[in-house]
Amino acid sequence: MKRVNGSIIVASIASIAAMPLLAMAQATTPTPSTAKPVAPIRAVLETRDVDGAPGKQIVLGTVKMPPGAVAPWHTHPGDEAGYVLSGTLVLKQKGQPDRTLHAGDHFFNPSGMVHELLAGPGDEGGSEVSTWVVEKGKPMATPAAQP
Repeated sequence: MKRVNGSIIVASIASIAAMPLLAMAQATTPTPSTAKPVAPIRAVLETRDVDGAPGKQIVLGTVKMPPGAVAPWHTHPGDEAGYVLSGTLVLKQKGQPDRTLHAGDHFFNPSGMVHELLAGPGDEGGSEVSTWVVEKGKPMATPAAQP
């Protein structure tokens, strides 16, 4: 029987022991994402004409933001008042600091305000209910360039 050099055995054991650590490091190293953002899930609950304001309507709706969801930069043809129902959302408004919103927080987007809404960090997402007072016959949202 031949005798094997001790340093070869030690090197072999060290290599085998390091394999799980290498696998863990590769599994936790972030890779660039090429996936498209997740779309919000919108539901209009009710639309009514506004008494005393010809050409205006009030729209009540919900927006569910699954993890990774983005409502890209856009405007509304009227005012929006919103209330966060669950989770965490991030509201970006042109010229304003980003706001992290949690369940129970509220927000306001004046007519024409360029804004973007994102699901907050983590795997929870969030949801909100909004009331819009908008010009009748116009699209509820119009895409806008990132400011």
